[in-house]
Amino acid sequence: MPELQDIFNQVRLDAMSPAQAKAFNMIRHCRTATLGYHAEVCTECGSVEVSYNSCRNRHCPKCQHAVQEQWVEAQMSKLLPVGYFHVVFTLPQELNTLVFQNQKLLYSILMQAAGQTLLELAKDPKFLGATIGVTSVLHTWGQNLSFHPHVHCIVPGGGLANDGLRFVHSRKKFFIPVKVISKKFRGKFLYLLKQAYDKGEMAFFNKAAKLAFKSNFLALVDRLYRTPWVIFGKKPFKSPGHVVRYLGRYTHRAAISNSRIQSFDGHSVSFSWRDYKDNSQSKLMTLDAAEFTRRFLLHVLPNRFVKIRHYGILCSRNIHTLLLKCLILAGSRPLTPNIKKQ
Repeated sequence: MPELQDIFNQVRLDAMSPAQAKAFNMIRHCRTATLGYHAEVCTECGSVEVSYNSCRNRHCPKCQHAVQEQWVEAQMSKLLPVGYFHVVFTLPQELNTLVFQNQKLLYSILMQAAGQTLLELAKDPKFLGATIGVTSVLHTWGQNLSFHPHVHCIVPGGGLANDGLRFVHSRKKFFIPVKVISKKFRGKFLYLLKQAYDKGEMAFFNKAAKLAFKSNFLALVDRLYRTPWVIFGKKPFKSPGHVVRYLGRYTHRAAISNSRIQSFDGHSVSFSWRDYKDNSQSKLMTLDAAEFTRRFLLHVLPNRFVKIRHYGILCSRNIHTLLLKCLILAGSRPLTPNIKKQ
């Protein structure tokens, strides 16, 4: 079966950002002599086995398994003995161009708004009255490799009570109505967006150039305030163990796996995708190799951008205080030495 590397080795693109060019070339040379090699020698028979080095780029579909396993292992000691929920935050399509032109800033605002929305609503006694934890993962793609920035959040069904003395368990169903989350998230994201605009932190090019004028920008914000924002609340996990295994598949996933690439004839690429707008039907899409590559590169993240973030009791400064306290109050045996800040 063809792999992403095979396609990249036969495609040439003229316009790429430095981050895209780096990912493109590293994937092309992954596990080839270009990146060097290491040798293993048998001490008994003297046979030598040579292995070419991996590129270790986070966008390479061949280099994520080992990193994923290490990350999953580090999360096991953080699991609370409660149910976990999966919430997905998406942005209106009208923001796509603006987000793509200001990726590092607006990806951060997206993740910050999602995390703060869940934390603030959970502290409200009307819903839970507790400080919870949130692990959020940024994805930027749809199944057909379109640009679709969204955040997956995993939330434990409980947290440290506002008085700091008890662990509060949530109901079996998610404890915050999706409509409430949607309105809160919309308001928080747009507030942070306006702040960034007022500070002059945003750039506007081509189709978005007109938004440099404040009247046009505020008109867009007003329209977005009147638009319902889509938030998905998925079914709770069967057990805490399922959470980490499930999340591990999300945290270190590339925009497309090699297993989804069905054929490549040197000119066109055919790959499988799931159409969620058509009852999740599995379909086949064929694209020109250059267009396929262009779409893939849309999802190369800015250098050093942190796409996995923890909030509340799960953020690094609270691991050995609030989380440890929650583990004790919830009746879980805390494995203090194994709790890692990842």
